[in-house]
Amino acid sequence: MKLFRKKRSFSWFIDKLLNLFLISCGLVVLWGGIQVTCIATFRIPSDSMEPALLVGDNILVNKWVMGARVFNVWDAAEGKAVKISRLPGLGKIRRNDVLVFNFPYPAQWDSIGLNLMTYYVKRCIALPGDTLEIRQAHYKVRGCNVPLGNVIFQDGLRCIIGNGKEKDWGIVMRSYPYSELVKWDVMNFGPLYLPAKGDKVEMDPEHVAFYKNVIEWEQKKKLFLRGDTILLNDSMIYTYCFKENYYFVAGDKVMNSQDSRYWGLLPEPLIVGKAARIWKSVDKETDQIRWDRIWKRIE
Repeated sequence: MKLFRKKRSFSWFIDKLLNLFLISCGLVVLWGGIQVTCIATFRIPSDSMEPALLVGDNILVNKWVMGARVFNVWDAAEGKAVKISRLPGLGKIRRNDVLVFNFPYPAQWDSIGLNLMTYYVKRCIALPGDTLEIRQAHYKVRGCNVPLGNVIFQDGLRCIIGNGKEKDWGIVMRSYPYSELVKWDVMNFGPLYLPAKGDKVEMDPEHVAFYKNVIEWEQKKKLFLRGDTILLNDSMIYTYCFKENYYFVAGDKVMNSQDSRYWGLLPEPLIVGKAARIWKSVDKETDQIRWDRIWKRIE
């Protein structure tokens, strides 16, 4: 008996193409959903977190710890103010965790905002509710005896400055909050209290210097100091209750890091998540893959 192969119709090919298209769209949507709610990927462009992270490392960022952020991306891309909320988180940020966040000052140094195009990676040094000090370049949190940041590089910074070589390294000594009332530098800084949501502080000239930027960001109003009188727009205030949590972050390579020592407090809504692992690493000089860094845990 002679068998004849059944000819496939044009509609059969159309159905197959449509199925492939729908599967492809589903995979794209699934990957987009994972990027939004679970993980994100970033490439390290600078050496400020050496040796934990090298230039050319590509990292995975865990959004589950704090909960993924939810906001109007289109408004944020246009530079409009947006309300940022979070999905439920499965953990919490701890001191010495490495965080990825939007740089808080996208336009000018006295105005906090959200810039979707500028991301930083730094180590969390102090948490909301902590009181932070820097003494001889070393980070100290009251009640915490754990070493914070990279102590070897902190010792190195102290030696550089002690030998008067800071200009050779391009190190800027002056630090946040750049006030005549508070003359701190990168060697000796603080004490500075990191506000937690719901904390209330008495407003005085020093607290205006510490918290002016974050209060103006929370209230969308201007804070003024007139002698001993403190005005929020045209209203006198004597205390202030914070609406958000704030963190202090710093690069491990302290002699070459633009971090909280220079620009101040990091608002929690600007944090993307916790850097978890290196998924790819390429040496910028040779274009060779650093196989020993693949899937390395970030600590």
